[in-house]
Amino acid sequence: MKIGANELRIGMLIEHNGRLWTACKLQHVKPGKGGAFVQAELKDIKSGTKLNERFRSEDVLEKVSLDEEKYQLLFSDGDVFTFMNTVTFDQIQINKEIIGEPARFLQDNMMVKIQSYDGEIIGVMLPDTVVMTVIEADAVVKGQTATASYKPAVLENGERILVPPHIDAGTRIVVNTDDGSYVEKAK
Repeated sequence: MKIGANELRIGMLIEHNGRLWTACKLQHVKPGKGGAFVQAELKDIKSGTKLNERFRSEDVLEKVSLDEEKYQLLFSDGDVFTFMNTVTFDQIQINKEIIGEPARFLQDNMMVKIQSYDGEIIGVMLPDTVVMTVIEADAVVKGQTATASYKPAVLENGERILVPPHIDAGTRIVVNTDDGSYVEKAK
């Protein structure tokens, strides 16, 4: 599908120079002299390399559409995760490298969206947030109330994050799966 450079949005997948790229950062620039352009930071979806590219506003880009299907995580064996399609009950195995950083928040029976392009799996999308239990939390340091203070904590998956002072070991919290940050106390 062809789109104009001005229609490019963050998260969009495009084909450029024979490779698939996702738009990470965009800046629309209208200089005082010359034509407008879009300064884009693109990330190769296979290798992870980044590229800064300048597109003129009249340039035409090739937008790529992905196939997305819902899958359920059955189990993991080392760095290999086994998922089941919730409609056809087909099972597939995906290496941790394809999933990337969010793999640390995968939990058994979690529902995910698996993205593919021309039959090749290129990504796994987790839910925006996940509920996890804090297994270890440092004590609150007195006198640090002038600013919003956070303390280190360890989650059940071994990840270290910063949490507010009122969170103690054993507390269930909501964690953002994109960056691993504390969202709120689980209800």
